[in-house]
Amino acid sequence: MLAELHVELVAADRSVWSGEATLVVARTESGDIGVMPNHEPLLGVLQSGPVTVRTSEGGTVVAAVHGGFISFADNKLSVLAEIAELADEIDVQRAERALERAKADADAAGERRAEVRLIAATSGSR
Repeated sequence: MLAELHVELVAADRSVWSGEATLVVARTESGDIGVMPNHEPLLGVLQSGPVTVRTSEGGTVVAAVHGGFISFADNKLSVLAEIAELADEIDVQRAERALERAKADADAAGERRAEVRLIAATSGSR
């Protein structure tokens, strides 16, 4: 049996996803990080980006995450996000409109949020 880690993906307003995984990839201030079972303990600040979870059943869960923290110890990984949406919850047309609006308004942060949502939505449908 493969080693597993327990993952809790939580947004400020709800629990987004919880389960067993073999790998989690997230974007931190110091770059992308992959966490597997028995990883060294860590605490990091999340940047807007997709979080990809390879589940123990062989599936993939992708979420668009904006801000927050990631922590790992004793094979328990917590992603505590300000905002998090699973790929299948994202309305692609709405995200595309938000991207166009952000570009028109020269809103770099809004542009990044919309891009992350589109990345998560399209990679979650593989």
